[in-house]
Amino acid sequence: MIEIDWDKTPLLPAIAQEANSNEVLMLAYMDKEAFGLTQSSGYAHYYSRSKKRIWKKGESSGHTQEVVDILLDCDGDTILLKVNQNGVACHTGRKSCFFTSIAQNKIILEQEVLPEAVYSIVDTLYHTILERKNSDATNSWTKKLLEDKELLKSKIVEEANELCEAIENEGDENVIYEAADLLYHALVGLGSREISPDRIKQELERRFGVSGIAEKESRKQK
Repeated sequence: MIEIDWDKTPLLPAIAQEANSNEVLMLAYMDKEAFGLTQSSGYAHYYSRSKKRIWKKGESSGHTQEVVDILLDCDGDTILLKVNQNGVACHTGRKSCFFTSIAQNKIILEQEVLPEAVYSIVDTLYHTILERKNSDATNSWTKKLLEDKELLKSKIVEEANELCEAIENEGDENVIYEAADLLYHALVGLGSREISPDRIKQELERRFGVSGIAEKESRKQK
């Protein structure tokens, strides 16, 4: 029987397929730990290359994948999960991540749920920014920022200054407005580097309970 050589291939593609209909739902990746958690828990776990961590499918949305069977291909380097999908598989709110037909040049699956109903607005906005990278939306401000790094950097600085000014001299509503502007442009910056905001969350969690002085000193020593 073929066994996975995790030393040779530490990260394997994992295809999730609806057990009853055989509909292909998504493609993600598994490392040895994610594979073990999937086996022991009975629910799909993956390794996120953007978040740089293990994640359980549905940890934010509740749209989990109950594993019916795990299959390995003939070369031992691709995993197929037969699953019972709870809710939708795609972050766009569609049942499957494969919803764009190249041959028909159109979207062939409709949204079943609104992304903002199950994901945080930050995650939804970040994924929208990533979609703009490959779009032909010539009148998109996000696309313009992604294509002009000098403009993007200047806007981040500008929005940071405007937030500082609002905090010092303006009412709460303007502070909120300017903070939203800064967050949006910061997310575009992260999107240009494909750095998931989840990694910022992880860094903040790492710092929690650590004094600011100690944290700055630790950075000086690196």
